[in-house]
Amino acid sequence: MIRLIHDAALHALMLCDPAEKCAATARLRSDWLQGRLHAVAAEDRQEPIDVPGRPPRPILVEGRKVPGRGIGSREGHGALLHAIAHIEFNAINLALDCVHRFRSMPADFHDDWLRVAAEEAHHFDLVRRRLKALGFDYGDFPAHDGLWMMACRTAHDLLARMALVPRVLEARGLDATPPIMARLKSIGDEDSVAVLEIILRDEIGHVAVGDRWFRLSCAGRGLEPEATYLALIDAFDAPRPHPPLHREARLAAGFSESELDVLSGSSKGGCASAGAAVPAATRSGP
Repeated sequence: MIRLIHDAALHALMLCDPAEKCAATARLRSDWLQGRLHAVAAEDRQEPIDVPGRPPRPILVEGRKVPGRGIGSREGHGALLHAIAHIEFNAINLALDCVHRFRSMPADFHDDWLRVAAEEAHHFDLVRRRLKALGFDYGDFPAHDGLWMMACRTAHDLLARMALVPRVLEARGLDATPPIMARLKSIGDEDSVAVLEIILRDEIGHVAVGDRWFRLSCAGRGLEPEATYLALIDAFDAPRPHPPLHREARLAAGFSESELDVLSGSSKGGCASAGAAVPAATRSGP
């Protein structure tokens, strides 16, 4: 009997215990590489998974209701690391959902997202260890559900998913990580800085994976990528990046110089209003 990578990814996606999810994700990648799991082309799954596998805590609140804390206190230090851990945990689910959902894609696509999932699981484990060193654990602080909400809204369409999750939401992490590292250095937390160096290096590759499949999807539909990207941001009311952008990291991840000029507000060329219309099949889902 053929064991499908898509079904195995869904199983790992729905695991609630973080340690079990990370272990299952690592096994998934290993089994795939050793040929014990296979991708079989089929129709994509378009129905969103409203609640993926996650523990009962952290309590999820609206992004604007997540309390801010100064990094100078132990609680503020822990809250910052917890926010990073929460992003990494959600990123595991996002990568697994790509493997489960987009079954029409070739094996290279699933290989890419299995690698991403395994690396995100490693990132989560690294940050969780730093949290525990401070006397906290994942779930001890409130968090928001913005990443997964966008996953649900883009469940119906690969093009929208690749544009708005890796190239918008995850790319924001490329810009945010160096200032966070500076804050951690300012309080002498060199161990967490070292963890973020690993995360930043890998996240460039993760955004690049999204960029690759976004551009290939655009090519398959006869769409100009950069105008389509801006049109999708507007159509889904997705957040634009807040300058300063980490240009070096974004360029390495596949963004062009001209695209970064538009995103940073230094150029008016290529704005969404003058670019591509969003195809009906790509417009915002539920």
